[in-house]
Amino acid sequence: MTKVLFVCLGNICRSPMAEAIYRAEIAKRKLDWQIDSAATSSWEVGHSAHPGTQKKLRQVGLSSEGLISRQITEADFTKFDWIIGMDESNVKNLHGLAPANTTAKIRS
Repeated sequence: MTKVLFVCLGNICRSPMAEAIYRAEIAKRKLDWQIDSAATSSWEVGHSAHPGTQKKLRQVGLSSEGLISRQITEADFTKFDWIIGMDESNVKNLHGLAPANTTAKIRS
């Protein structure tokens, strides 16, 4: 099983949108992948996706149900195969947060 984590600053806009889109594509293709999203900060933890994100997802027929912000954990760096930062600032933060035993490939 391939495991992918999308990460942005607050996990209410870009990364949950990526999670929803990729989950739909993975389901359509019947692939054995796990998709999730997280934040580098704790600012929005526990909040639903931003209303603008919810609107955009609805416009393309996707649900935002269950997209609740969470902060990345140390365990995520070994649980996921790929950690995708939504921009170069996120990637830089991810490298700074990554423990020495990181096995995930961190990319943008």
